[in-house]
Amino acid sequence: MIPEGVTVEGLNEFSKGCMVEYVDIRFTEVGKDYIKAEMPVSHKTKQPFGLLHGGASVVLAETLGSVAAGVIVTPLGKLAVGLEISANHIKGKKDGMVTGTARPVHIGRSTHLWEIKIEDEQGQLICLSKITMSILDRK
Repeated sequence: MIPEGVTVEGLNEFSKGCMVEYVDIRFTEVGKDYIKAEMPVSHKTKQPFGLLHGGASVVLAETLGSVAAGVIVTPLGKLAVGLEISANHIKGKKDGMVTGTARPVHIGRSTHLWEIKIEDEQGQLICLSKITMSILDRK
């Protein structure tokens, strides 16, 4: 379902000059049915109490879900835009790196539903997010 030819290098190049680059999200892996990216827990992504900010987790999740849907529908002349996102923050994180993995739950003509698991270096679940993408005709 993820088209052949989608590369980590291409996704990282595409993400320059926006929030993705600012919070240091870096795509690390592309598979047939998933995309992975990592984000450091740093001064850019922490809240005042020193923990990973829930909003930063949502930025990682939305980035992954949007990009995953986008690489599927763009070759079809379509556009994927976020319709709804939810995030359950399971565990705090003070430093290190988190990795998000987006996998499809539903790929339809007008909507996509993606699940994004954000984990720490030991594979412990930090955040579980779901994003619904609206698939539109490109104007």
